Amino acid sequence: MTLTTMELEYLQNYWWMLIAVLGSLLVFLLFVQGGQTMLFQRFTESQRTMIINSLGKKWELTFTTLVVFGGAFFASFPLFYSTSFGGAYWLWMLILFSFVLQAVSYEFRRKPGNIFGTRTYDAFLLINGCAGCILLGVAVGMMFFGAEFTVNMGNILDHGSPVISRWAPTHGLEAILCWKNLLLGVTVLMLARTLASLYMLNDIADEDFRAQLRRQATINGALFVVLFLAFLAVLLTQRGLTQTGSDTFRWTEYKYLHNAIDLWPATIAFAAGVAAVLWGIGATACRKAWRGGIWWAGAGTILVVIALFCYAGFNSTAYYPSLLDASSSLSIRNSSSTEFTLTVMSWVSVIVPFVAAYIIVAWRKMDSMKVTATDSAH
Repeated sequence: MTLTTMELEYLQNYWWMLIAVLGSLLVFLLFVQGGQTMLFQRFTESQRTMIINSLGKKWELTFTTLVVFGGAFFASFPLFYSTSFGGAYWLWMLILFSFVLQAVSYEFRRKPGNIFGTRTYDAFLLINGCAGCILLGVAVGMMFFGAEFTVNMGNILDHGSPVISRWAPTHGLEAILCWKNLLLGVTVLMLARTLASLYMLNDIADEDFRAQLRRQATINGALFVVLFLAFLAVLLTQRGLTQTGSDTFRWTEYKYLHNAIDLWPATIAFAAGVAAVLWGIGATACRKAWRGGIWWAGAGTILVVIALFCYAGFNSTAYYPSLLDASSSLSIRNSSSTEFTLTVMSWVSVIVPFVAAYIIVAWRKMDSMKVTATDSAH
């Protein structure tokens, strides 16, 4: 292996880890979507107003993180971007449309002269909460359970249709019908609802409502644990593709179980993350005055998602398996940008810690004043 090849692989690993961090932050921030799914539960109008006021401080962070996540994928692994975003576009369009509904709702639900009514925009927020979580889970599920596509670089010379990836006519909608993808999607939804309950429990200063949010955290947390264990059982018994050459792959039984064993640092992080999530949920349910569950469960979520990205991309694994043609599958080795591009972007990524510090300061500032029933609606 030449020095240049080693440097390229180092850069590919670096950017995959950076994408894993962004993906984990996105999953954590989906608590906003999870909270939106509670707007039509049996809460009073005052309690619904507190939900909106609490989540309204953070919804832009989720949308921005989604955009940055997609942009990082485009810059570092453009073949994935063109294959998934360009091929499964109906799935991604549904995801983006649901987030547009969210932005419109927070902007206009309390505007003077709102002819549609507040509840219409609340319904839009419910759609974004459910569809956003489930469909993002479906999109990530294809990274483990595969998708129906083929890649032919020679198609770029086809003047009539210069598209390198070919998909089924449904262009990603077929992935929604895969029960494994849906299992992950519903798991993400229940995690988002759990994190939302924990976050609002910490952010809202209303004892009666806190009692209800504690019950919500316990119920949603229990459902999430059951679904997560089911997803984990499916994942660890799932076969995957191992890269054996630049464009050659072979199916390997129990691939992700082997990855969990071989990538032991990621597995340690995974176990620590699971323990933190369970502690955040369990301590919230048992300790009536404790409101710190969001920080434990949030940190645990980030660790678990990073570990799952490691299982998906490292150890010579195809992170986007093709169910139609194994040689069309994508790995971090055959789908990345050039060494020059990755190097330049690595220098740009130096600003990430400063951006993270700004977000932390802004977060603390926004949460310094707790939401109460007397606050006006946004």
